[in-house]
Amino acid sequence: MMMSGTDSALIEIGMVGAPFGVRGWVKLRSFTDPPEALLSHGSLRLALAGGWRGMRIEEHGRSGGQLTVKFAGVSDRTAAEALRGARIAVARAELPAAGDREYYRADLIGFDVVNTAGTPLGQLRHFVDTPAHPLMVVGEAARPDREIWIPAVPRCLRRVDLRARRVVVDWDEAEAAE
Repeated sequence: MMMSGTDSALIEIGMVGAPFGVRGWVKLRSFTDPPEALLSHGSLRLALAGGWRGMRIEEHGRSGGQLTVKFAGVSDRTAAEALRGARIAVARAELPAAGDREYYRADLIGFDVVNTAGTPLGQLRHFVDTPAHPLMVVGEAARPDREIWIPAVPRCLRRVDLRARRVVVDWDEAEAAE
């Protein structure tokens, strides 16, 4: 997710989960591929009450397949609990250039989404991560209460045209009407 206003140079790459233990460790949900890429950033920003706050990872590990980290200055479970749910972002300049047929999700927000027949389905609002795969949430400005959730997988995601700001999906109108 791209941030707005003065934070527009920030790209969301994860979220802080539950505390892990009693010494200030937390679980992380990484939006990077591979998930460990989140750990390579020297400076992370966490969205906390009052705005973005810079945080440094002191130590990291894994537990039950999840990333765990100890942030500098977070020394107990109470302090770790205060971070739960915080979005994690990095400066866009710290991210590597996207490869061929690779895109940062933040760059696709607001793109028009059409199916392979050319039928407009709406605009890409945001992504939702599920255990199976990410989903694109598509909606129309004229109908803010209606959303279409389309799997962001190669079977459905056919083409991205950065110049035209368009995403082409293999999704028929009957599925979109459900």
